[in-house]
Amino acid sequence: MATFNFSGDQRAEIINNASNQYITGGQHVTVVTAPQARRAVRELRDGLTTTTLDESAAAEARAQLAEIDAAMHAPEPDRSRVKAFLERLTRLLLAAGSLTTASSSLIGPLHTLARWLGTLGEPILHMLPVLG
Repeated sequence: MATFNFSGDQRAEIINNASNQYITGGQHVTVVTAPQARRAVRELRDGLTTTTLDESAAAEARAQLAEIDAAMHAPEPDRSRVKAFLERLTRLLLAAGSLTTASSSLIGPLHTLARWLGTLGEPILHMLPVLG
């Protein structure tokens, strides 16, 4: 039996702590930095300006995006808070049909923000169309 002793926190996308491991197919992770996520918020704002939404949906989309933007500009962005607003925005855009005809102007930034969320973003990634 192996004994592991760790001092402090372990923080990473992938951590392997086992005495015997067999990994096939490799381990891959995409890391999105906070500055990249903030840029995605700006890109999403630009994409929304060219998206046709009714007045109510457009106002709600702007409100959700404003909340995401505010959360992203905190000294230590709260991923759980961003996730809640990003999920609402994604659902709104899906319901409006905006993502079925959307170019990468919406889908790309949504993917980036969902990937920045890590495991919290998985449900959002599953809602999004695959980029071609």
